[in-house]
Amino acid sequence: MAGKKYLADQAATLLKFAQATTDPDVAVRLLDKAADLTAKMEEAPDLSPRAPDVEQPDG
Repeated sequence: MAGKKYLADQAATLLKFAQATTDPDVAVRLLDKAADLTAKMEEAPDLSPRAPDVEQPDG
């Protein structure tokens, strides 16, 4: 599964594309996909690097 940062970056890219397009149907689909990725972010693990002395969360 992709990490939170990856999903956030992908959602941001889709939002930029939605703003750049002149086709409203394409913009709506891109916004829907960005919303889906944002929802998945809440379930995704945080894969960002941690300092060695920090305890890893259970789960």
